[in-house]
Amino acid sequence: MKNITFLTGYYGSGKSELAINLAIKERVDYVVDLDIMNPYFRTREQEEFLKTYEIETISSDLDYKAHIDMPYISKRVFIPFHDESKRAIYDLGGNDSGAKLLRQFEDYNDVDIDLYIVINVYRQESDNSEKIIELIDKIEGVGGFKVTGLINNSNLLRETTLEDILYGETIIKEVSNKTKLPIVYTAVWENIYADNLVFQGEVLKLKLYFRKNWL
Repeated sequence: MKNITFLTGYYGSGKSELAINLAIKERVDYVVDLDIMNPYFRTREQEEFLKTYEIETISSDLDYKAHIDMPYISKRVFIPFHDESKRAIYDLGGNDSGAKLLRQFEDYNDVDIDLYIVINVYRQESDNSEKIIELIDKIEGVGGFKVTGLINNSNLLRETTLEDILYGETIIKEVSNKTKLPIVYTAVWENIYADNLVFQGEVLKLKLYFRKNWL
């Protein structure tokens, strides 16, 4: 993972959950919430929690930003591009519509970034390799940046089994083979995680911060 990493993917793929978990694991300096598409499960909701890990959340400068639904973000989203010592994870809104916000960083195309697509094959829009590759093409076309890696976050919430994740891997491996993009992480819910698990990419032990009381 590079110092600046963007997460993209379809609605419900688990981008925000991944962003929080990955930020804590990698001890980044910032989590940047660029999701102006979906008012649910946005990383800005975990601002106070992330402070306990000395991770700053950047989103809107408006008051009550965690509870308003307005397409407004702070100019501070550019800070990591100007300070090479800082590490940041950017949480984009869903699909190619959310990827439009990447265009504001066009002037920084000399900065080496990662753009990972989070994939849950149990979402109808990404349940086969053809749909996923089509999404990658749309995101790259709209956003102006190339996707650099795939994240397997295939899950059925608390009903998820290791077999479900492995099935997701078979589909995402097809995408990897066709696009030559690596699977960089496989997310595994902490309740079914074990130290000896073998999946494609690095296994990321996933804690659910947004869905504590959901089935």
